[in-house]
Amino acid sequence: MKLSDEQRALQETAADFLAAHTNARKETDADAELWSRIVELGWAAVQVPEDLDGLGLGPVELVLLMEEMGRRLARTPFLANVVLAQTALLQAASAEAQQRALTALAYGERTATLILGPGLDAEPAALTVKARRDGDGWVLAGEAAQVLDDGLLTHAYVAARIEEAPGVALFELAVDAAGLSRTPLEVWDLTRPQARWCFDEVRLTADARVDDPARVLAGLARTRVLAALQLAAEQVGGAAQCLQLAVDYTKERVQFGKPVASFQAVKHRVAEMMVRMETARSTVLGVASRVAQGAQGADSTMPRWRRRSLPRACRPPRPIATARRKPSSSTAGWASPGNTTRRCTSSARSGRASGSAPPATGARRSPPICSTPPDRTDKDR
Repeated sequence: MKLSDEQRALQETAADFLAAHTNARKETDADAELWSRIVELGWAAVQVPEDLDGLGLGPVELVLLMEEMGRRLARTPFLANVVLAQTALLQAASAEAQQRALTALAYGERTATLILGPGLDAEPAALTVKARRDGDGWVLAGEAAQVLDDGLLTHAYVAARIEEAPGVALFELAVDAAGLSRTPLEVWDLTRPQARWCFDEVRLTADARVDDPARVLAGLARTRVLAALQLAAEQVGGAAQCLQLAVDYTKERVQFGKPVASFQAVKHRVAEMMVRMETARSTVLGVASRVAQGAQGADSTMPRWRRRSLPRACRPPRPIATARRKPSSSTAGWASPGNTTRRCTSSARSGRASGSAPPATGARRSPPICSTPPDRTDKDR
């Protein structure tokens, strides 16, 4: 897809800002200041509707921001506050709850996270927090083993399984609620501080339930899908930065009196990485664009492979039956129409050497199908 001038400007602004404020290896004391600057730039209001004082943009703009955050490894509550909490409210909350919370989340008046089951699963059987009625209010009990919690949170939105009747409800609670304990966890990813939350008879008022019962399950399931899209964008940014670091290194490293970037084998490797990275970026942007247009379902959001626009190394395998010419009966054992196994030139040669019948003289054999460049074999993979 082609980005608009406004989208390019947003991405360039994010790239310049985050390049100057990378904080993954800094003390956490600076995280609050960085988050305050991000809120001032309006990034936390990107997907909030205009009638709630937001920017009214969409998943494409979020993808551009997440890609740059992945490129620079920014430690911020953007994923928890914007990608998870805001999305859950937009997809599953009542209109009243959205009016009360989204503006505050967009302008830094509150910072929140979302608690679902393991792997962001919202199915009732997967939820580890239970809710039961207590008069007009609710009581939460259970434990969330891994919660995105960087110490800047003021609120959380908790999906809990209702005990009295099968179903799921979404609750809003403050992080200083009585009965709630938070234990920081040791993590490898410095951009993802986490904690274990224990709910020991946490009592909430009736208005703490913020979901729309008619769409809570579907809304939370869609939140999971949209969050996966944004995480994919973040990974694309990380891959792009790794590629840039690799290219820079090949220009500096000298071997046999020349930079290794001048060697053809190195060029091929870098080109392959670039093609794969750009394919991933195009896929993420394509899906985000379809989501922004309101497309529903996985089939409608998955772009089709365009074989001719991709190098052979990145094309999906094609069944032998779709070759230009059907093999003759004399070559059935060598390339049968029903055999969809990937074949490379090297494996075809080894097959002939082991005694398999070669194609008849004059017969046009099916072209070998390779999912990797010719200079790489199965052993290399």
